[in-house]
Amino acid sequence: MRMKFMRILVTGGAGFIGINLTLKLLKLGHEVTIIDNFITSEKAKINVLRNKKNWQLIVADIGKKLPTELRKMKFNQIYHLACPTGVPNLIPLAEEMLLTSSLGTLNILELAKKNKAKVLFTSSSEVYGDPKEFPQDESYTGNVDCIGIRSPYEEGKRFAESMIAMYVKKYGLTGKIVRIFNTYGPYMSLGDYRVVPRFLFQAIAGEPLTINGDGKQKRTFCYVDDLVNGLLLIMDKGTRGEVYNLGSDEEITIEKLARLIIKITKSKSMIKYLKPLSHDPWRRLPNLNKVTNLRWRRYISLEEGLRLTRAYLGHE
Repeated sequence: MRMKFMRILVTGGAGFIGINLTLKLLKLGHEVTIIDNFITSEKAKINVLRNKKNWQLIVADIGKKLPTELRKMKFNQIYHLACPTGVPNLIPLAEEMLLTSSLGTLNILELAKKNKAKVLFTSSSEVYGDPKEFPQDESYTGNVDCIGIRSPYEEGKRFAESMIAMYVKKYGLTGKIVRIFNTYGPYMSLGDYRVVPRFLFQAIAGEPLTINGDGKQKRTFCYVDDLVNGLLLIMDKGTRGEVYNLGSDEEITIEKLARLIIKITKSKSMIKYLKPLSHDPWRRLPNLNKVTNLRWRRYISLEEGLRLTRAYLGHE
């Protein structure tokens, strides 16, 4: 069944998830406008869109005044993904994280209100901080250090969620919040410090796979195609004003992940254990009942997804 044609804005659309989402939206026949300032994304990545129709790029910072051309455009839906990411950027880009999440979100919500557009905001599992409850369901308020090193991203996302909730209640906006857990796949940045691309790059280069701590910390990993399908489903079927966890609920230790990547890449790399990060959460695990009640499910296993990502990196 073909979906109704939509004019869609994707903020942060040149990022890893943004590119995958845009490709899917274009495949479904929609018209897509991307806005990005390339502060943590790579311009070369959007080359995959060059031969596609019905999309355009606006280079701008949503944390400042929105460009006139954008404010004059009409949208049916807005996927608000924009925010600098990455552990190495927590101090250098702290200001940008906070301003994008606050002023940037305000600008996008005002645009949505003017257009009567539906908005989906991609929040993060980071809003749970270093959780004390497992699994984390959407009602869990988290264990967050509001002035810690991770606070620009954590508190930025938490503030943006509050802003969305306010616009839903005060202005009747059709807004939804998705808390994304670890995601991986094609179009991740070459400089990405997240564990999956870092391990893959290290293994392919024959370098040691570096683990902070003893590797017993647990994570879950969702392939980006499954995540994008979840975003589309929540935008279409999710309840206005609700929050949805999205990701995988199958746990693996970081050490086992490293060994699996060595196996998949047939690398001769060793594992090198480094000093633990003081701000590294020991475990995060989503309760996915709300999104599975919308009939979402993961189709791609971790091993299959890692092989697909490895194949993509081999053709970059």
